[in-house]
Amino acid sequence: MSDVLHKCSPGQGEDPAPSRSALDAEAVKVAYRRWAGVYDTVFGGVSGFGRRRAVEAVNALSGTDVLEVGVGTGLALPHYRKDKQITGIDLSGDMLARARERVQREHLTNIKALLEMDAEETSFEDNSFDIAVAMFVASVVPHPRKLLRELKRVVKPGGHILFVNHFLAPGGVRGAVERGMARASRSLGWHPDFAMESLLPPEDLVRARQQPVPPAGLFTLVTLDNL
Repeated sequence: MSDVLHKCSPGQGEDPAPSRSALDAEAVKVAYRRWAGVYDTVFGGVSGFGRRRAVEAVNALSGTDVLEVGVGTGLALPHYRKDKQITGIDLSGDMLARARERVQREHLTNIKALLEMDAEETSFEDNSFDIAVAMFVASVVPHPRKLLRELKRVVKPGGHILFVNHFLAPGGVRGAVERGMARASRSLGWHPDFAMESLLPPEDLVRARQQPVPPAGLFTLVTLDNL
C-alpha cells in the first residue's frame, strides 16, 4: 500500500482540437480545490448512479488491472471487486488526499496506487492496463480526444475503455439550459455543454456501446473495446 502515497507531476501537451469550452489544467485544479471539502455531499448523490453503473460494468469485464481516471475523493473505490487491482489518477492533489484517507479508513487492500497525474499525458507504459474507466472526466479535461488517445495507448489491445459522463442534450429545454451554463465552465470545473462528438471521433462513435444512466438519463455509460 505504500504506492498509494506516491505522486507524479502532471504532464504537459496540447491538442489541436480542444473541447468546446476548453478548461486549462490550472482552472481544473483551482475549481476542485474549492470543491474537495464538499464534493461527496454536493456531487456524491447525483453522480452515485453513474459511478455504481460504471463499477458494475468494470467488475463484469475480464482482466484485473484497472486504471480509474479522475478518481477524485475515491467514491468508487470501495465498490470494485477485490480481484480488481486499481490504480487511480487525478489532477487534484486535494481530492487525492481525501481518496487516500478513504483507502486507509476502509482498509481497501486492492488499491495499488493513487497518483497525481495529467490524464491526457500519463507516465504509464504502453499496454499497462486491462481496463480504463473515466468517471465524469471527459467534460473536465482540456482536450478530450487527447484523453481518448492516451487511454487507447495505456490499455492493452482487446481491453476496454469506459466513460460515464453527462453529455449535451441535442435540443429542447435541457440543451438550452446546458448551453447557457457553459459560461460558468471555469467556476464549475466542467463543461455543461459537452457533446459526445467532442470525445469520440466518428469511427469510434459508431461502435461505442451507450447506456443511459439514472437519474432520468442525465448521464451516459459509454463502453469502447480497444482495438
